[in-house]
Amino acid sequence: QVQLVESGGGLVQAGGALILSCTSSLNIDSFDIMAWYRQTPGNQRELVGLWPRRGSSTKADFAKGRFVMSKDLNQNSLRLHMLHVTPEDTAVYYCNAIKRRPMTPEEAYWGRGTQVTVTS
Repeated sequence: QVQLVESGGGLVQAGGALILSCTSSLNIDSFDIMAWYRQTPGNQRELVGLWPRRGSSTKADFAKGRFVMSKDLNQNSLRLHMLHVTPEDTAVYYCNAIKRRPMTPEEAYWGRGTQVTVTS
């Protein structure tokens, strides 16, 4: 069974930085797409950025210039480097991974999330 575990969340001051990690029980290159989402109370989960196995990563407009994703294949981890954070970045951040196989439904996996709170 695939497990994704997020870590690295916590309290950070506005303007500061934080690194989130998503560690997978499988080789992360086995996923067709890995992504970070975030969610605030009462709102839908929104995409922060995604990284297809083949191709470059893409990010939401709010993340461009501030957030960077990286892969650590040795640790089976996808990281989200958050820079110049603002209180609007306060949310629960979730890791998502997708596997696609021919003639079968897409498999989507989620971690339990890690809380990021940015204080002003």
